[in-house]
Amino acid sequence: MTNPVQTPKSLVKAKLVQVKIDAVMAATNLLLASRGYEAMTMDEVALQAGLSKASLYNLFDSKESLAGEAMIQVLRIGLEEVNRLRDMADLPAVQKLRRITAWAMRTKIEGKMPSLPAQNSNLSEALKANEDYMARLFELSMKLGIWVGEAQQNGDIAASFPSEFVLYNLYARACDPVLEALKSEGNYSNDEIVNLILELHFAGMRTARL
Repeated sequence: MTNPVQTPKSLVKAKLVQVKIDAVMAATNLLLASRGYEAMTMDEVALQAGLSKASLYNLFDSKESLAGEAMIQVLRIGLEEVNRLRDMADLPAVQKLRRITAWAMRTKIEGKMPSLPAQNSNLSEALKANEDYMARLFELSMKLGIWVGEAQQNGDIAASFPSEFVLYNLYARACDPVLEALKSEGNYSNDEIVNLILELHFAGMRTARL
């Protein structure tokens, strides 16, 4: 079966739908970052995105599907960052880990990173059943895990740490409460906050002895 020819009218309609989706994703990320999944409501998302509630439900039929798409979008962008870093053959693995961790923290401090769902939340259960989300999470973990192993072999991360422990700690930086605490004090720029946490975190992983 051949694909139907897209007319100028259908192209405009598709573009308008994408603009709405982009606005919804931006609103969802902001609310998930600031309020969390349980507190966020569809009414708030619609208001923040400048849409009616009916229009929002035409795009996403539930809060779970909306938040799930937001999490998938973040993983998609994260994988793009990882793949860009993989092309930098001369960059040591530990520097690649630092850069992807810095990207995650900057995204979080700018209010664009959804907070990770609680293990027993409805969103967590929905994500576990989402093949797209789980496939992207597995791919991201595998690629980061390779860098963790290389960094440990090079002595940049203590080999005494289990690799999954290092990996989980890197993920945790994307929802580190220190980011918001320091930002609220107003004494440091976003870059200064990110660099302070990066230096403390990676210095500790390098010199720790179990």
